[in-house]
Amino acid sequence: MNQTPVTVVGAGVVGLSIALALQARGLPVRVIDREGPAAGASAGNAGAFAFTEILPLASPRMIRQAPKWLLDPLGPLSVPPRYAARIAPWMWRFWRASWPAQVRASTVAQTALMKLSQAALDPHLELTGLAHMLRHDGQLQVYESEAEFRASLPGWQAREEAGIAFTHLKGDEIAAYQPGLAPGFTHATFTPQWQSISDPRDYVLAMADRFRAGGGEITITRAERLVAGGVETSDGFMPGRVVLAAGAHSHHLARTAGVKIPLETERGYNTTLPSGAFDLKRQITFGGHGFVISKVGNGLRVGGAVELGGLDLPPNFARADAMLKKAKRSLPGLDTSGGTQWMGFRPSLPDSLPAIGALPNRPDVFCAFGHGHLGLTQSAGTAAIIADLMTGQDPGIDLAPFSPARF
Repeated sequence: MNQTPVTVVGAGVVGLSIALALQARGLPVRVIDREGPAAGASAGNAGAFAFTEILPLASPRMIRQAPKWLLDPLGPLSVPPRYAARIAPWMWRFWRASWPAQVRASTVAQTALMKLSQAALDPHLELTGLAHMLRHDGQLQVYESEAEFRASLPGWQAREEAGIAFTHLKGDEIAAYQPGLAPGFTHATFTPQWQSISDPRDYVLAMADRFRAGGGEITITRAERLVAGGVETSDGFMPGRVVLAAGAHSHHLARTAGVKIPLETERGYNTTLPSGAFDLKRQITFGGHGFVISKVGNGLRVGGAVELGGLDLPPNFARADAMLKKAKRSLPGLDTSGGTQWMGFRPSLPDSLPAIGALPNRPDVFCAFGHGHLGLTQSAGTAAIIADLMTGQDPGIDLAPFSPARF
């Protein structure tokens, strides 16, 4: 086994899951991060292990909806005008990825990664001692009309073919799964395999503690560039193999090795409400409006939507306000006072699949980024794959669709 040191760049849920998996295989591993554990999207996500979400964001349906959504600056999909020219090449790739043949291929690949990630979760939780943080409440997706529900059926057909369990609900049946919804919601679908973590930030911080307890070191430093034999940081050179798991910043580091990967940043917004805001039974997804409501700790988190605006523009918290108002209309009994707003960066590739595997022409550098909305969901599976690759084992999954060289 190769015993050269491994530097994992990124102390989010993916990076720390990988670090723990490598540590369990007996490899010498350290983690570096510009801010420390759980400083980015790993802290502010909805906390879901969304194993049922096998459909790529890039799809004919999304392309049909996009023009209407883009006309609303506070809607489910937004591109700030001053960022439009910069993101145009990514949008072109996104459009290409929405062609039916590519959607079918991406769905097959995503399904395989979801099955592997679901199988890897329980061993990961056993390794970390964090199984007590897992919730098994399922998820409710709600629809405001017969037409909206009918439009969702091809997606449910694809999930059925993948062996995913669900139950369609109508009218009064919905209240048994979530009382208090506005009467305008005529249909819903319940997915029992959907799981969640009690608090995503606490989960990642607990993994950091577990890694340190096993002898691992987490250093706050900035990875500057990939160089021969390792990575150059703001604190000096770190030799050995490298794992890029720095989320929305990963492609900048890949570019220092001469590799251009078209990663963009979906800026996600949310508001976390304190305990007592509403008696939420399980996560609710409002697909027509692009947001969710989930239980986080003792409170609730209202967030989602997509703002393709890069890393540098100032946040537009009017988007969080708009989702909170929609949540109030959807759940009339929701107390929206006392909330804390947040904005974070989701790293997204145009075909909705992450980059997992060796960086082109750099067999000592492994990519593990670009999971979009599914970083938490696919973290244990990605960790298992990287650990297998770095110890010369077969990951048991076709990695060609996830190759960093595919672009």
